[in-house]
Amino acid sequence: MKANQMKFGTLQIGIFLLTLVTAAVHLIILNIQMVNLKGSIDPLFTLNGLGYLVLLAAYFLPIPLAKNNRSLVRWVYIGFTILTILAWVVMGVKSGPGALFGYITKIVEVALVVLLWLDRR
Repeated sequence: MKANQMKFGTLQIGIFLLTLVTAAVHLIILNIQMVNLKGSIDPLFTLNGLGYLVLLAAYFLPIPLAKNNRSLVRWVYIGFTILTILAWVVMGVKSGPGALFGYITKIVEVALVVLLWLDRR
């Protein structure tokens, strides 16, 4: 294994899966709800989901710029996730039929922040 190559253990699997969950929620599930309610997808949900996928790629793929700045990518990933949580606190639905789904998604995102924090090297 090369010195710069990332090992893929339990933390990394958790980061990968939690990111896919929150990206899917924002890209697919929330946009389906928006189409049903308003007739079109929501640009913020779409950009948020794409942001998670871009950060996931930057974190794990051997992209030279990202690989050489892994700590910066990790901090941006953590910051992006915290910003997503704060945006939900300010603008998210916290009561009604869809509220539980929002809380569960935030638990996933908090767990993602914790795993990213633990994955420092």
